[in-house]
Amino acid sequence: MTPLAALLIRRIQHGGPITLADYMADCLMHPAHGYYATRDPFGQGGDFTTAPEISQMFGELLGLCLAQTWLDQGAPSAFTLAELGPGRGTLMADVLRATARVPGFHAAARVHLVETSSTLRARQRATLGAHPVIWLDSAQDLPEAPLFLLANEFFDALPIRQFTRTPEGWSETMVGLSNGALSLGRAAPAIIPTLNHRLTDTTPGDIVELCPAAPAILQTLSDRITRHGGAALILDYGDWGSKGDTFQALKSHRFTDPLAEPGEADLTAHVDFAALAAHSPAHAYTTQGALLTALGIQTRAAQLAQRLTGDPLTQHLAATRRLTAPEEMGQLFKALAIYPPSAPTPPGFA
Repeated sequence: MTPLAALLIRRIQHGGPITLADYMADCLMHPAHGYYATRDPFGQGGDFTTAPEISQMFGELLGLCLAQTWLDQGAPSAFTLAELGPGRGTLMADVLRATARVPGFHAAARVHLVETSSTLRARQRATLGAHPVIWLDSAQDLPEAPLFLLANEFFDALPIRQFTRTPEGWSETMVGLSNGALSLGRAAPAIIPTLNHRLTDTTPGDIVELCPAAPAILQTLSDRITRHGGAALILDYGDWGSKGDTFQALKSHRFTDPLAEPGEADLTAHVDFAALAAHSPAHAYTTQGALLTALGIQTRAAQLAQRLTGDPLTQHLAATRRLTAPEEMGQLFKALAIYPPSAPTPPGFA
């Protein structure tokens, strides 16, 4: 039993079952035993590999997309270049390298990273070297300025609440105890006003998931972008609308029981992009594969391939395919752009 499991069991014994959102919040960010608070989980030696760790092309293309969007909006002389949940800092490092030759971009950019883990902040500092960085605890702390932002695999790690429709209302998934061990169950059905709009596209037995933290974050981003200009590029796995049980755990690059080792495995759920877009001033939506293809990944891949032979070339070609192929990340992962209604659609989304 993990130390966090013992704490959760005592909490439930005294206060009763808790929501999935409460369970995920403790598992991921408990200050002493939380998954992200205590380790660097990325890469082959960790529990999962994200797109920036697969290939430098991912960050390069998204960086140039933001740079062109900045130019299309008049190249504001001072702006916030931000990332939510920046992991090891690999994505921002690739963005900065790719945009170094865009005239005026680096001089105007003020890099802000939204990261609560001190362990990952230290890793980001090492990755980004001497480049000036301001760390923030939440998106709400972002400056009142033009905002050009990336969020890759950020929203999937935010805690969710999960509901099953019944003839009597919505029954929420809860974490309780069975024979002294953590166990999933359901609360009594209730009327949930925030799910009234889902009564038209669900039937009894269907499962719907909500991310309580997402609306406030999206509203903050949208407010900054509406008032000052900019764009947010959000990439994650999910779909347009939430339906089905997508709560899952990953450890050592394998799926595992989400209740087995609290604090020792990554917990995620698929992102509902329709719910995110509902808070945006203007938006565009596509698949990751379509976006990267439109931004020129095949041309960039061919350029890099000219310098490679043998195993490095094989790995490079495999990485390109993994990012874009429909049966790999290309279809499962989606991309959402948020931008001012009066501005051009960001490159790759038109």
